[in-house]
Amino acid sequence: MTNTRDILCAALLTAALIPGLATAQTGASGWRHRTDPGAESALDERVVTLTLPGGTRQRVLYAAPPRPRASIVMLPGGAGDVGLRRDGDVLHGDNFVVRTQALWVQRGYAVLIPDTVDRENLRGLRSAPDYAAVVLDLVRFAHQQAPGPVFLLGTSQGSIAAMNGAAHAGPGEIAGVVLTESVSRLGASGETVFSASPQAVRAPALVVANQDDRCDVAPPQDAPRIAAAMTRAAVQVLSVAGGVERSRKPCGSLSPHGYYGMEPDVVGRIDAWMRRR
Repeated sequence: MTNTRDILCAALLTAALIPGLATAQTGASGWRHRTDPGAESALDERVVTLTLPGGTRQRVLYAAPPRPRASIVMLPGGAGDVGLRRDGDVLHGDNFVVRTQALWVQRGYAVLIPDTVDRENLRGLRSAPDYAAVVLDLVRFAHQQAPGPVFLLGTSQGSIAAMNGAAHAGPGEIAGVVLTESVSRLGASGETVFSASPQAVRAPALVVANQDDRCDVAPPQDAPRIAAAMTRAAVQVLSVAGGVERSRKPCGSLSPHGYYGMEPDVVGRIDAWMRRR
């Protein structure tokens, strides 16, 4: 089986260093350029296809307003597979960071959402140093697309990847890291945010915890412990409450764990923290 971590690192680094060599924009099916009524200029939406060793391809969704104030690398939870198609449609769009893409763009942020390679499961891989390299290559790609600061934002299992990327980021690479409903107790993936070197994080950090989250591997009472583990960073804990239970399991995306039914409030409060950075 292809090693996802190696091929992602190689492909993203190639795309960042040699623009156009490893990326393909496939006409109308891979590039959406739309103008909203009353907008000064067009909304930029792209599906960037990275050509990996052996001909394998991996997709990244990029969406931005005309003049983004900052960029956010969004790291989904679960297995990491969002099912991104060439036309920008997403087969598995329930995850919080995917579901709220438009809200972030409306608030002036460019967002970058990576898919997995060949739908491979990322569980158990996100805390490894070589996966941190993948995350930081995404950060560099975001810097290339728009000026301004870049933030990492992960949710649930994706918070492990965000913590890992922040732990390995160099000075000035990221403006901050946001960890939402972070996996802090061991489950089937065999890793938590504590596996991802929190003591090495130096960028400002926000830990968001929903008091109504009933996911057993992401209990809200662990938020202070997550914050305390980032001993070198300025950390704020943001407590929220609410949400609607639609998923069959408490760790599902359409539940308080995924801020279902309370998205504008959570996005707005994270936005307020980012603006202060």
